[in-house]
Amino acid sequence: MRAALAPGIRLYRGLTLVLTFLSYTSYHLSRKPISIVKSQLHLNCSALGPNPHNDSNSTTWCNWAPFDGDNYNELFGALDNAFLVAYAIGMFISGIFGERLPLRYYLSGGMVVSGLFTALFGLGYFWDIHVLWYFIIVQVCNGLVQTTGWPAVVACVGNWFGKGKRGLIMGIWNSHTSVGNILGSLIAGAWVSSAWGLSFIVPGIIIAVMGVICFFFLVECECCHLGEKDPEAVISNEGPLSLPGQSSVDHSKSPKEPAEKPEAISFLGALRIPGVVEFSLCLLFAKLVSYTFLYWLPLYIVNVAHFGAKEAGDLSTLFDVGGILGGIFAGLISDYTGGRATTCCVMLVVAAPMLFLYNHVGQNGIGVSVAMLIICGALVNGPYALITTAVSADLGTHESLKGNAKALSTVTAIIDGTGSVGAALGPLLAGLISPTGWNNVFYMLIAADVLACLVGVSWQDSFLCPGCHSSLLAACSLVEGTDGSPKTSRANCKGLYWLLVFPAFTDMG
Repeated sequence: MRAALAPGIRLYRGLTLVLTFLSYTSYHLSRKPISIVKSQLHLNCSALGPNPHNDSNSTTWCNWAPFDGDNYNELFGALDNAFLVAYAIGMFISGIFGERLPLRYYLSGGMVVSGLFTALFGLGYFWDIHVLWYFIIVQVCNGLVQTTGWPAVVACVGNWFGKGKRGLIMGIWNSHTSVGNILGSLIAGAWVSSAWGLSFIVPGIIIAVMGVICFFFLVECECCHLGEKDPEAVISNEGPLSLPGQSSVDHSKSPKEPAEKPEAISFLGALRIPGVVEFSLCLLFAKLVSYTFLYWLPLYIVNVAHFGAKEAGDLSTLFDVGGILGGIFAGLISDYTGGRATTCCVMLVVAAPMLFLYNHVGQNGIGVSVAMLIICGALVNGPYALITTAVSADLGTHESLKGNAKALSTVTAIIDGTGSVGAALGPLLAGLISPTGWNNVFYMLIAADVLACLVGVSWQDSFLCPGCHSSLLAACSLVEGTDGSPKTSRANCKGLYWLLVFPAFTDMG
C-alpha cells in the first residue's frame, strides 16, 4: 500500500517545494522595492539641470515630499521600522494562528492582502500623496500581514520532508529569499526613474496572483493528500517527526487503534524546547546584519561608489547571489557534519573581517566590488538561512515533543519573530548612524556578527543531535561512577561536553 502511494507522494512533495518557493519569493519581491526607490525619493536636484518649476525650491524640486528635507535618512528609517516592527510583533502571534488554521487558507489569504498593501504604497505616487503618515500606516499594515508567510511555508515543507537531508533541501529551497530580492530589485529598477509607483504596484500584483495559485494547488501536508485524519498514521520513518532508525508509530502494538490528535503547543511550551531561545537570540543579530544590507545597500552604493539608482540596485543583487550560495553551502555542510550551530558560528566569525574589508576596499574597482559583495552575501545570509529553515524545523520536531507536529509553526514564528526584532533594529540604527559616516554603520554590523556568536549557539548542537546528547549523558555517568569525586566528575563532563559540541572536528558527533 505504501509503495503504491510513493510516486504520488513524490509528486506532491515536489509541488509543495515549488509552490512554497514561489510564494516566499513573491513575499521578498514585494519587500525589496523600498530600498531601490529611496534613492529616487531624495535626489541631488542640482545635478539634473535647471528647475522646470519656477515656483518650487531649486534644491529640492525633484524630490518627493515629505522626503525632501535634510532629515530624509531618518524618515527612510521610520519607513523601514514601520514595516519591520509590525512584522516582529505580528510574527509572535502569527505562528499561533498558523497552528490552528488551515495553512493553505492562511498563506493564500495573507498573500492577497499583502499584495493590496504593497500596491497601495505605489498608488501614493499616482494619487500624489505627500503625507508621511499614509506611507507609515501602509507599511505597518503590510508588515503585519506578511507575517502569514514564513511560519506557513516552513510548516508545509517541514511536514513533507524528514531530517536526513533537511539542511541541503532547505538550503536550496531558502534561496527564495535571495531570488525574491534579486527579482524585486530588477522589477523596481525598471520603473524607479520614470514612475516609481509601478515599482510597488507590479510586485503587489505578483504576490496576490501567487496567493490565488496557492489557494487552488497547495497541499500543506502528506496527511492532507492521503485524506487521513490522523497524521501519525501516515508518516513513515522518513517523516519529519521520526528519528533515524525509529518508526514514528509502533503498528505492532495497536495497528487499528487511532492515536489522539495532538493539541497545538502553547507559546511558553515552545520556549521550553531546548535551543529555541538561544537560536532566536542568534538570529536576532544575524538578521540585523542581513536586513541592514537589504534596506540600505543600494543607497550605500549610490553614496560611496556614485552609481545611479538603477545601477546601484542591479549591483546590490550580487549580495543576494552570494546569499543563495551561502544558504546552500551552509545546509550541505551542516548535513554532512551534523553540526548546524557550528556551521553558523564559523560563517559568522569569518563574516566580520569580510565586512570590514568590503567597506574599505570594496569600491576599488568593479571586479573587487562584485567579488566582495558575493562573499559577504554568502557569509551573512548563510547562517541566517540555516537558522530560519533547517534549525527551526529541527527544533519544531524535537524529540521532546514526542511526535507533536503542532509545534512547527509556533517554533518557527518565535525564532523568526525574535530575528525580526534585529531586522527592525538594523535599518533603524543605520538611519541614525549613517549621517556620522558609513564606517560607523559597518562597525555596528561587525559588532552584531560577533554578538551572534557570543549568545551561545555553539553549544546547542547537542540538542539538535539526540544521539550526541545521549552519548554525553552516558559518558558523564561512567566518569562519576569511576571517580566518585563531584568536582572531577563535573570537570570531566565539561570536557566531554565540548568535544560533543563540535562534531565537525571529532568522531563523537
